[in-house]
Amino acid sequence: MTTSLADVASSDATLRAFLHGLPGVDRVGADQRAAMLGTRSIKTTAKAQAIDLAISMVDLTTLEGADTTGKVRAMCAKAMHTAEGAPRVAAVCVYPDLVAVAVSALKGSGVKVASVATAFPSGRSSLEVKVSDTALAVAAGADEIDMVIDRGAFLSGDYQKVFEEIVAVKAACGEAHLKVILETGELATYDNVRRASWLAMIAGADFIKTSTGKVSPAATLPVTLIMLEAVRDFRDVTGRQVGVKPAGGIRTTKDAIKNLVLVNETVGDDWLSPDWFRLGASSLLNDLLMQRQKLATGRYAGPDYFTLD
Repeated sequence: MTTSLADVASSDATLRAFLHGLPGVDRVGADQRAAMLGTRSIKTTAKAQAIDLAISMVDLTTLEGADTTGKVRAMCAKAMHTAEGAPRVAAVCVYPDLVAVAVSALKGSGVKVASVATAFPSGRSSLEVKVSDTALAVAAGADEIDMVIDRGAFLSGDYQKVFEEIVAVKAACGEAHLKVILETGELATYDNVRRASWLAMIAGADFIKTSTGKVSPAATLPVTLIMLEAVRDFRDVTGRQVGVKPAGGIRTTKDAIKNLVLVNETVGDDWLSPDWFRLGASSLLNDLLMQRQKLATGRYAGPDYFTLD
């Protein structure tokens, strides 16, 4: 870790040496710690606070081929007005061609617009197309870009290609924040998750994100734990803080609270903010709102009380 990170990516050899010189992940230990933290229980006032915090961290997402302008506008309305007294969500995440619709619907609300550029979800396209895709989304008003790395290049050991693509996309983002999606379900090992996390951060990622939500497994607790440890260690080395976004498979309030406990116990209060931790989800928000009402009134809302996204 004594190598200057400014020099790490100067060549393919130095980048490979650095990434393969990172400490290996104890798979059994990571699984056990994540499982142990996943059993933590919080009640009453603390639970109510955790639910509101989780709502404020949600990237409310629709990424389907059948998405329409009407669906995006409805989702934006829900993002701004989740429930009486409840916070708004952090962002609405859509395909690049729907960014302008979301920007118009969310104007003045404080809710960010995120867009999945760079040939989402496969990442199988030329760098020129990825940069153009990003630039178009930013020009349309996107505050955040969620890019996918080339997993084929990463898994074949072409770390320099992955690094250079992230750098180029980051440059195309301008003032927009860049979230780099690792697609951890395709990385095969926890060691690869740690290497991909460091690679993305060295290349300039503002956030590292687990998954597209299109591949299983997605945002497992052990993988999120490893990524949280990576951002903690990266800040210790560089002084720069990077956010984390688990996405895919987070559907219930219990799932969300497990993630918040993981954050608190692994990296602490500094990351317990929508500025540094997000929950990528489409169906999670309804469960959070139902649990919120249950705490307030003692009964659950009916199944049609909240809109279906």
